[in-house]
Amino acid sequence: MMPYEVVIGLEVHVELNTKSKVFCGCSTHFDAPSNTNVCPICLGMPGVLPVMNRAVVESAVAVGLALDSTVSKWSKMDRKNYFYPDLAKNYQVSQYDLPLCHGGSIQIEVDGVNKTVGITRVHIEEDTARNVHTIAGEGNGPAQSGVDFNRSGVPLLEIVSEPDIRSAQEAYAYLAALKQILQYLEVSDCNMEEGSLRAEANISIRPVGELKFGVKTEVKNVASFSGTQKAIEFEVARQREILESGGTVLQETRGWDAARAITVSQRSKESAHDYRYFPEPDLVPIALDAAFVERIRASMPELPQARHARFKAQYGLNAYDATVLTSTKAMADYFETTVGAGAPAKQAANWIMGDLQALLADSKSDLAACKVSASDLAAMIALIEHGTISGKIAKELLPAMFETGKAPKKLVEEKGLVQISDSGAIETAVRDAIEANAGPVADFRAGKKQAMGFLVGQVMKATQGKANPKLVNEILTRELSKG
Repeated sequence: MMPYEVVIGLEVHVELNTKSKVFCGCSTHFDAPSNTNVCPICLGMPGVLPVMNRAVVESAVAVGLALDSTVSKWSKMDRKNYFYPDLAKNYQVSQYDLPLCHGGSIQIEVDGVNKTVGITRVHIEEDTARNVHTIAGEGNGPAQSGVDFNRSGVPLLEIVSEPDIRSAQEAYAYLAALKQILQYLEVSDCNMEEGSLRAEANISIRPVGELKFGVKTEVKNVASFSGTQKAIEFEVARQREILESGGTVLQETRGWDAARAITVSQRSKESAHDYRYFPEPDLVPIALDAAFVERIRASMPELPQARHARFKAQYGLNAYDATVLTSTKAMADYFETTVGAGAPAKQAANWIMGDLQALLADSKSDLAACKVSASDLAAMIALIEHGTISGKIAKELLPAMFETGKAPKKLVEEKGLVQISDSGAIETAVRDAIEANAGPVADFRAGKKQAMGFLVGQVMKATQGKANPKLVNEILTRELSKG
């Protein structure tokens, strides 16, 4: 069996979260009733004149800078001509030979190996309308097809990678890294369920050592990163089977059928000349001076890779903790606010990555809706550090904070959760535990040190978990040594 090398390039379409569309003032709100966020411009009426949305250009430049791309001083919009029900004008306004940004790269890591994936281009275009189909019987009516133009004219960025990706796992890592950058920049919510981020994979295979690319297929309509990975794996296996049986791979567009976990042929793949690109005559070129670009650069946040490195250097975190905490800007911000409020970095990291994340996952919510403020989490950690409560009590306290939004000190007072640090009270509980558990006491004195854990547990149970664990261990050790 001949060994093959996989070659993958990814085209990612990102809906920008501007308030209005790219060429008109219509709202981009996702949940509006069908065909309500429309006007003559985004409906493609004759004689209308589009106007470029400045915020779209600003977002596109920020993305280009984050990807280390070169921002063009001069670029233009083009008409991409094709005929489809969701395209009222029968052309899409996009960019062809002079994109806004070109070049750049993204760093990814797969199985501990770092790799650079090149970026070909970042360009602006308008989204199309959305075809809507109903099944017979829905709403007591016949099967119908319609077009919702609310999405028509929503601003898109198309980010095209170089064909540097060599596996489905690398493709997944690339998409995850790109999404993280976009969310840090806050230019898109990247919600794949709402179509805010859509990935298309160009896939080919070639014999190992061959320099010429194989015939590629493009896979569309994938609704998740894991789906993209599965689609690539299927397509690679399909192409390998064709070549090994003596067949020829056809250049075509294929769709991903998630239910059957297969790709299906949709149409032969068009080339650039099929779209008959020509400059958009109704829009002036985009001319950017250095001051405009530098203003965008100055407004950008610290990006994930730089923040990851700083978290390790500044807070002494290991690579894993830094990776988790910088996975989203919201979590990184929350961590730094918690530390800024006085919490030790490692303790803050442990509580955020552990108990707090578990509560968020169970409630299917995120930090934006979390009732536990960073300052309250820091205050809870301070109660542990000062000996007011134990770590065990804190694990009961945090869910109450999460549920009610109350400050930790107030909940401790309301629930009577103050840690017992009175040595006299603890001595009484220790003596009672020794008297009631002669067997474990004898085991400990016979050298079975694990018996100590049982006896500590009995004291904590008797004090409802409120005894200071450090004092319990000290007093229990002292009392047992008397025997």
